[in-house]
Amino acid sequence: MDTLLHSPGTCTFLSSSQSRRPFRRRKSSIAFSATTDETLLAKSHLLSLISDQERGVKTETDPLKRSQIIKAIDALAVLGKDMVTTDSLLSATWRLLWTTEKEQLFIIKNAKFFGTETGDVLQVIDVERRLLNNVITFPPDGVFFVRSTIDIASRQRVNFRFTSAVLRGKNWEFPLPPYGQGWFETVYLDNEIRVVKDIRDDYLVVDRAPHNWKE
Repeated sequence: MDTLLHSPGTCTFLSSSQSRRPFRRRKSSIAFSATTDETLLAKSHLLSLISDQERGVKTETDPLKRSQIIKAIDALAVLGKDMVTTDSLLSATWRLLWTTEKEQLFIIKNAKFFGTETGDVLQVIDVERRLLNNVITFPPDGVFFVRSTIDIASRQRVNFRFTSAVLRGKNWEFPLPPYGQGWFETVYLDNEIRVVKDIRDDYLVVDRAPHNWKE
């Protein structure tokens, strides 16, 4: 996974002792650069496709765009197939860029009918503590979040179980019952973005939020 986080230039510089090694080693470095370039292009292409999709709201009525985005996700997943994406790099506050998940898109579209608007939609993951919070914010003071526990199932899969849910305003809080379990696979992960496919064949593209959300 570390190789995907290096810039292409870092693998082209050779020390004086390395320069005397057989040409076979240099060829390996060139291949490394090509792989990195391919990943960066695939990532850039995906981000470009979703940049004007209002977190997926516009994609719901555009089957062609949806197909293009999923194809771009699948291409990036192929490049990330050997990654370990369930280690400490997964721990972060992640901010929604795009999704196919209908429940989240419904809230994003319809919050205005409740006299508010949807702010950041977040996933807060702590691998060490085995915790996950799914969070939808309603500025300035509202928030709906679902607490879950997680278990690392494989190199890329995480199992989760909902434990509780809370709808909170400025001076009030309303608890809700937990409602299920499932799994998600992080098919690509780097220092900037994360790409996910889940148990319901929904897709999620998130970036690292500029802030850390806490209850």
